[in-house]
Amino acid sequence: MTTARGLEGVVATTSSVSSIIDDTLTYAGYNIDDLAENASFEEVIYLLWHRKLPTQAELDELKQQLSDSYDLPQEVINHFKMYPIDKVHPMAALRTAVSLIGLYDEEADVMNEEANYRKAIRLQAKIPALVTAFARIRKGEDPIAPRKDFGLAENFLYMLSGKEPEAVEIEAFDKALVLHADHELNASTFTARVCVATLSDVYSGVTAAISALKGPLHGGANEQVMKMLTDIGSVDNVEPYILNKLNNKEKIMGFGHRVYRQGDPRAKHLKEMSRKLTELTGEKQWYEMSTQIEELVTSQKKLPPNVDFYSASVYHSLGIEHDLFTPIFAVSRVSGWLAHILEQYANNRLIRPRAEYTGPGMQEYVPIGERK
Repeated sequence: MTTARGLEGVVATTSSVSSIIDDTLTYAGYNIDDLAENASFEEVIYLLWHRKLPTQAELDELKQQLSDSYDLPQEVINHFKMYPIDKVHPMAALRTAVSLIGLYDEEADVMNEEANYRKAIRLQAKIPALVTAFARIRKGEDPIAPRKDFGLAENFLYMLSGKEPEAVEIEAFDKALVLHADHELNASTFTARVCVATLSDVYSGVTAAISALKGPLHGGANEQVMKMLTDIGSVDNVEPYILNKLNNKEKIMGFGHRVYRQGDPRAKHLKEMSRKLTELTGEKQWYEMSTQIEELVTSQKKLPPNVDFYSASVYHSLGIEHDLFTPIFAVSRVSGWLAHILEQYANNRLIRPRAEYTGPGMQEYVPIGERK
């Protein structure tokens, strides 16, 4: 056996959901650039789950199924109100809530293909509702019901603020959801597949994935990027702040990626949306600071930005609270998790790797009275 720390370079399974080949990301064979410029998030959900783009009738059916599944059990709403609001991170709330809604799904432990697909629909619809409901409840506000005439991206922004979003805001958020939907065998997706490979249920798999996404080395990076931008404060402070970080060998969040060598192909789309949104809000400093940071880090460390870097200023410009950035990642990535979960069920084998032992050699048991 050979050891690969972090399983780097190890091919653990086969999958037809997405691929990263020569720095090109595809969903079921479609280039992410093509999808980001042309597809809606609902089209991408269908693509990931069925490996083909939907017809208009198929897309309309999916939208209707999602719309019919937004409602949350009242018990979950009541549960949110019991949380120590000033201490709970939204990712912890989401992790608990996804597990909780499984208790109210009569098909939670029904494991046939049709039931699992219906649960996928319900989870895809309810996670945006969970995130927005918690965000409002913690501010003492009531959750807002979704509108039947809105798509998923538009509904999320509406349920969060109660205001109809502008066209450029819908475009930006929908594009962010498309770009984050899947990313081959990333940490949270692998966690979901390991979980359901035991034939545990869909809710357990998604709860496990959320737990992995919660970490700052995975989903939490864009929240840390916004914290950095806030700490810097102005364009004039960028160079001394970043150079000090680099000289002290501190990590700059939002740069580099283990599987990309020439740069994350998703970053450029969010960079453009950041430019548009900061112009709309009159807060161009966030975009200008970000581009200056990119120039410095790229020139000094040869590390290009990843998808998390510009998503931070995009979400901030949409008026979204910073600790909701990672739950929004889950709103999108659940589409990919569910695609992988369904694929794992269809051709399952228990995932059980080995470990190289590095502890002491063979030892003999010593009675407790003789130990030193």
